Amino acid sequence: MPVIRIETLINAPVGVCFDLSRSIDMHVASTRHTGERAVAGRTSGLIELNETVSWRARHFFVWQTLTSKITRMDRPVLFVDEMVSGAFKAFKHEHYFIPAEHGQTLMTDIFNFESPLGWLGILANQLFLTRYMEKLLVKRNEIIKTTAESGQNVTDQYLSQTTT
Repeated sequence: MPVIRIETLINAPVGVCFDLSRSIDMHVASTRHTGERAVAGRTSGLIELNETVSWRARHFFVWQTLTSKITRMDRPVLFVDEMVSGAFKAFKHEHYFIPAEHGQTLMTDIFNFESPLGWLGILANQLFLTRYMEKLLVKRNEIIKTTAESGQNVTDQYLSQTTT
């Protein structure tokens, strides 16, 4: 089972980073290149403990739907989302937020996933899927970082990205 770990240092308070990371609107902004949108469950605002969201997006030229649920939340230091249904056999995404020096936040993502299809899934992980998922997470974190450090709210940031 691949594990992706990404650390991002953000010049913003922990609470801001935590809320941006669980914002449905921020997620949509950070994945607009895939056409991703929330289609069921919580579809905007801040997702909370035990809530679900279903995403529809285009990955590898195929439209897919994935539903995840927030299974743990310890505001503002941790939340965990896990796949309920979708293309993966399973995934668990842990989001950690640790106060750092000078009001900064160290945001750490730990993303564990298991592909379907046995040895074909393992091969896909090695050839392209792990890198693809890591790129998606890095892109998402870059947009969270930019938004948090700009002081703009999510809606303003999203609108400025879609008009440029």
